Amino acid sequence: MIDGSIFREWIVNVGRRAALQRMAHLLIEVHERLEAIGRTRGGEFSLPITQIDLGDCLGLSVVHTNRTLQALRGERLVETDKSGFNLLDQERLKDLAGFDRAYLHLTPSR
Repeated sequence: MIDGSIFREWIVNVGRRAALQRMAHLLIEVHERLEAIGRTRGGEFSLPITQIDLGDCLGLSVVHTNRTLQALRGERLVETDKSGFNLLDQERLKDLAGFDRAYLHLTPSR
């Protein structure tokens, strides 16, 4: 059931959301899942991923992936380095992505 719920959300993510919303959604989802197992520090989490692989996950070209990350950095929503991400304003990212954590079935919604 949980796998089906996540699969449906990803169909919406890749098929209906614009690049900025897709990226925000992915980053929030990864953060939420890592937070549930105690692998975050505030908004920071380790995710050593290349822009090529990130683009593949989101159905974006490398150029579009780079521009999308630049836009998120420019809005002061995200900081990045080689090994991970820091979500500077999680609430704004959630609003941008239209994120509702209920589909992850982690814990009751906060």
